Parts: sequence; structure tokens; C-alpha cells
Amino acid sequence: MRFGIMRFAITRFGIAAALCALTAGAWGAGFKVELQVPRLQVAEYHAPYVAFWVRQADSGAVTPLGLWYDDQEKWLKDLRLWWRRTGRGQSTPYDGLTGATRRPGTHTVDFSELPALADLPKGDYELVVEAAREVGGREVVRLPFHWPVTDTTTVRADGEQELGAVELYLAP
Repeated sequence: MRFGIMRFAITRFGIAAALCALTAGAWGAGFKVELQVPRLQVAEYHAPYVAFWVRQADSGAVTPLGLWYDDQEKWLKDLRLWWRRTGRGQSTPYDGLTGATRRPGTHTVDFSELPALADLPKGDYELVVEAAREVGGREVVRLPFHWPVTDTTTVRADGEQELGAVELYLAP
């Protein structure tokens, strides 16, 4: 049964997600993101596409974490920063955790077990969360943090339209 679950994870969610499942518990750091997708009063509502990545402050190096989108890949280019930094260089299925867009509400994503985070060198970083909607707006929220984490920390930033509050929970 476990093999069937892993095969599903590899085909549906990508290799990174399967590696996360295989390496669960391999390192202890916590890296969770909670974000609000606000309910907008518009005539034609589409749930936003959202990209998550970590950017190193000194070098600008990018580590992709996740991507929420539906099967309409043509709208991924509206995530302009993500597309320029990492998206156009990837092939489908996109690296990282992929999943469907999310409707209005509060959503939590746990990136704690991503092997890419375990390999981050010591330094200053920012979590970048970018949202874009078909027939809608675009917004980028940045949350600075230092890696590796020595104390439990919460970093918060508020979006203005496409995103509400975005919180990054870090734990050693």
C-alpha cells in the first residue's frame, strides 16, 4: 500500500513532494506559511495562482518551494517575478509542491520537510509569496528571516489586495 501512495505522490505532486514524504523527519526545522486569500467583491472571481520561494539576500539565489495553479498553465506567466526567477526554466510538473488554487480563506502550507531547505547555507533570506489572478491583480509579499533558525520565530506581512496576512513560522 505504501508503494501505491508514493507512486501517486510522484505522478500527482512531483518528485519533490515524494522526496518530502520519504525524508519525513530527516531534519527538525519548522518552516510553515499561513496566508489569507481574501474574498474580493468582483464580477468575475478567479482563485489566485500563488508561488512560494526563498531568495538569498546576498546572492539573489532562488529556491522554489511551491506553486498553486490549476491546469491553465498559460496564466503562470502572470506570476511575473516567479516566472522570471525560476518558472520559465522549469518543466512541468514544476519543481516543488504543486497544488490547486485555493479559494478565499486561511490556508497553511508546511514546507518543513523540503530537502531544499535543509541545504540552505547560513545567511539572510526572504520568503517571497506572489499571487496573481486571471482577470485580476497581482501582488508580492516578502518576509525576511535568518537561516538557520535558532529560536522559534514568526514573521508577518500584510498584503493589500490579492493576499491578506502572510505569516512565516520558523522553528529550530
